[in-house]
Amino acid sequence: MDTCIPRVSIFPEYESYDAVGLAELVRSGQIDAAELLAAAIERCERRNPSVNAVVHAFYDRARGTLAEKGRSGPLAGVPFLLKDVGAHYGGEPTGYACRLFDGFVAERDTTLVRRYRQAGLVIFGKTNTPELALAVTTEPELTGPTLNPWNPEYSPGGSSGGAAAAVAAGIVPAAHGSDGGGSIRIPASLCGLVGLKPTRGRIPTGPDRAEGWAGMAQNHVITRSVRDSAAFLDAVEGAEPGDPYHPPAHRGTWMETLEKPAGALRVALVQDSFNGAPVDPDVIEVVRDTARLCEVLGHQVEEARCPLSPEQLHNCATLILSSHVNADIQARCEALGREFRREDVSYVTWRMARAGAEASASEYAAAMSHIHYIGRRMGEFCDRYDVILSPTTAALAPRLGEIDMDTEDLKGYMQVTNRYTAFTQLLNVTGQPAMSLPLGRSAKGLPIGVQLAAPQGGEGLLFGLAAQLERARPWTGLCPGYGGPS
Repeated sequence: MDTCIPRVSIFPEYESYDAVGLAELVRSGQIDAAELLAAAIERCERRNPSVNAVVHAFYDRARGTLAEKGRSGPLAGVPFLLKDVGAHYGGEPTGYACRLFDGFVAERDTTLVRRYRQAGLVIFGKTNTPELALAVTTEPELTGPTLNPWNPEYSPGGSSGGAAAAVAAGIVPAAHGSDGGGSIRIPASLCGLVGLKPTRGRIPTGPDRAEGWAGMAQNHVITRSVRDSAAFLDAVEGAEPGDPYHPPAHRGTWMETLEKPAGALRVALVQDSFNGAPVDPDVIEVVRDTARLCEVLGHQVEEARCPLSPEQLHNCATLILSSHVNADIQARCEALGREFRREDVSYVTWRMARAGAEASASEYAAAMSHIHYIGRRMGEFCDRYDVILSPTTAALAPRLGEIDMDTEDLKGYMQVTNRYTAFTQLLNVTGQPAMSLPLGRSAKGLPIGVQLAAPQGGEGLLFGLAAQLERARPWTGLCPGYGGPS
């Protein structure tokens, strides 16, 4: 693969720094933000054609932001990309990789994007996503498939696949993502990166959306280092007045948790999937190896099983998701002044929207009641443990074309999809924080992620243990050929 990696001339050391490191260079005057942006743009222009991670770029606007006054935030000067779903940047299109949303331009920033800008990030583009962020791979018909930089025959996962590919290819050190069923953690796992889904409500979704998918969807970033994930959370966390969720408060900064002694944590080792999907042997071996490493680090590891019914979890989450997909589509059609048509979306999205339209209010209320019941059951389970250690996905990265949103074989589609959400979706339902770490590779050299989950508000536990694991078994987060491990 090295022979096809385009050479770069601007700031050759760019890839060797994470976002915190780049911000420190800018703050100390060793480099200016304009040179960092030029380095990111050069890499985007040279590398993006081979991975299709970035689907909309606005370089001139990014250059213009460098002249804005008061750019002294904690991440000032760091080049950054937004996922082309939900994160509205006023004046720029948000396409959702969907024909129905083609031409949609937000009038104002979302609260999260405003906080990114206040932190000093230099936003210069939007990353690819599956249609309406509804798949575990990133292969939309409208904007084309995103390729995994580790091996272009494979998918980077989804739905934040463009974000993960951009980070793994060295275009940016970190990129925005969103996670409604694993959409940060799955691509982080398949691209050898760090991906945290924070506690429900930790990051605001306003001002125009009260919550994402009934609180199941959260925003954060995909990064190469654990400290970048902590730094970004420090920069943007905090509920807005009137938000429906207020996660448990914490003392100090998340960055400080990276250095605090974790003590002997009670770690639950969960190897059986939460939805009954079979787990690849390579994945099991990486998780067991991580469990052994945790014991070496002084933690108490105990094998455990999830106390929940896979069928109940899947059924209630699917009904809620379908209802919200239908509501979003109907709102867009009302704005366009026309009816929803089959040709507007893929077959899978069409069927999901139809299912949402057919669900009754009482069925939706029952599903909401049940996900809160699941949350309480998991809360009881977590009373016995500090951290849950599991695979992130049950399967290795899928080949491009293996998961098709236009298939009419919905049973087969869900069987494959369930192998990627097997350990992630439950934590969206419960609202617990969960993080994927790149702690292994398959026999074919593809990255394998390990998931850490904590009780509500327990990001500090995750950051502390993740930092320990990162120090014990360092990774670069870059694929071979872009400065990563050979």
